[in-house]
This record gives sequence, C-alpha cells and structure tokens, in this order.
Amino acid sequence: MPKEEGSAPPTTEIVPRDRALREQIEKIEQESGAKAIAVALRDAETGLELHYHGDRWFHAASTIKVPILLGAFAAINRGDLLPHSRVHVRNRFLSVVENIPFRVESGRDANSAVHNAIGKMMRVDELAYHMITTSSNLATNLLLGVIGSDAVNQTLKELHVDEGIELRRGVEDELAFEKGINNMVTADGLLRILIMLSEGKAFSPALSRRMMDILHGQEFNQGIPARLPKGTRVAHKTGEISTVAHDAGVVYLPKRKPYVLVILTEWDPETTGRSRTIAAISHTIYEYLTQGPVDE
Repeated sequence: MPKEEGSAPPTTEIVPRDRALREQIEKIEQESGAKAIAVALRDAETGLELHYHGDRWFHAASTIKVPILLGAFAAINRGDLLPHSRVHVRNRFLSVVENIPFRVESGRDANSAVHNAIGKMMRVDELAYHMITTSSNLATNLLLGVIGSDAVNQTLKELHVDEGIELRRGVEDELAFEKGINNMVTADGLLRILIMLSEGKAFSPALSRRMMDILHGQEFNQGIPARLPKGTRVAHKTGEISTVAHDAGVVYLPKRKPYVLVILTEWDPETTGRSRTIAAISHTIYEYLTQGPVDE
C-alpha cells in the first residue's frame, strides 16, 4: 500500500548516549575562549565512554610525566632499578639538538626540594613523587637520564599504550622547543594509560597501586577536582605552559566505581580562565554521570 502524501517514515535514528554531554562540553568550549578542547572519558560504573576530539594532538606540557612514571616503574619491574636506588642530583642535561648542555632554571620549576639536593643523592621513588605531585622538572630529567626516553617509549609500545603519546625530549629543553621538537599527547592516549593504572594492569596490581598512590598526592587541584563534592579523591596529573592547560586523572566518588577523565585545552597566551574551564567541564561530567542527562 502506498504511503499517504506527507506522512513521515518511522524513525530508526539511534541517539548517541553521550549527545547531551557533548553538547554541554561544546557550549563550555565556545564560551571559554579556548582555541581547542579535547575530552576523553571512561566510566567504570556505567561503561560510558566519551571521545570529544580525543585524537587531537596537544603539546603535552607536564602530562608527559605520566608516561615517564610508567617508564620508571617498568625499570623497577624489570629489576633494573629499585625504588630506593640512589640517583646523583645534578642540573646539567643534553638537548636533543646537537647535545648542547642546558639546565632547569630553579625559578621556573615548581619544586625547590630537588634543586636544594643538587650535589647529593635522592631515591628513585622520591624523584618520581616530586615529578608528579609538585611537577618537578628537575626530577623528571633526572629520571629520564637514568631510564632513557627510548626505554620509556619501548615500555609504552609493549603495554600497547603508545598510540597518542610522543615522548621526544626532556623538559625545559628550549633549543628543542624552538625547533618544534616537543612532547605531544592526545586525550585518548592519556586515557589508555590511566585506565590501565586504575585497573591495576600496569606490570602488577602492587606496582599499579604505587603509581596511583603517587598520582593521589598531586598538589595542584584547581582543575578536575576543584568543583567536585567533598569526599571525592582524584589521582591526577596537571600540565600547563603559555599555550596549553591540561588535567588527566582518575576520579573516585563515594559508593561508586571510578571514572577516568582527561581534559586537554589550548589557548592564546594572554587568555585567562584556563583552570576554571577545566573545572567546569569536570563538574559537568560529574553531574552527568551521577544525575543523568537532562530530559529534552
């Protein structure tokens, strides 16, 4: 039987489960003044995944320290290092550009404890702690000097979390920066690493827990944790330079399974409100996961 003129066919459109959430993030992005925003989410409670520009590349800033943490614990897992292995604290490193020496300026570093130990010895686990919790660039380069960038990249490859992560140099290598040689990440790339850590699948449950304990010590909490309710625990790593601001971590709310969240943002250097934007996206996702999408 022919259809009556003007009658509409039955709809079979499948509405994406995360459509409302995407629209809310897009609104925040448009109002923020950011040049670009990427969000990746995996919720262990509901199984929801979100990949909002998740494959877009960003300058990693200090979020690259999460893959480096993984590389350091890979060396511990192999027996090449022990957590209490001693490292001589120095401040002289070689650029990937013609091996020209450079230093990490103390005034540009977020941590004075490692700089105060120059000429002394520090433990590997101490350096890892300072690298993550106060984002010490000196601690980062010291660990990279011990384990090597190639070993970190090989670890990522062996664990099948290398896609979306490019570790190309140490931090504060200004000559490399000027030539466009930078550490790069995608939201999806960082998400894969954090999922593995949160599920206890990085080497062993015990080593995964030790890395998560370090991430729980993060002292910069103006991003993902800022607008979450009291009692929430976040194991995370921030990263910020003049043109980007990021936060990536695992959110533990009371009485539910955790969710992994990565928020990467790019800005014009003079733009303000970066942490506020990350906090707004984090709060929007929290409300969506705990209260559900608003009916249209």
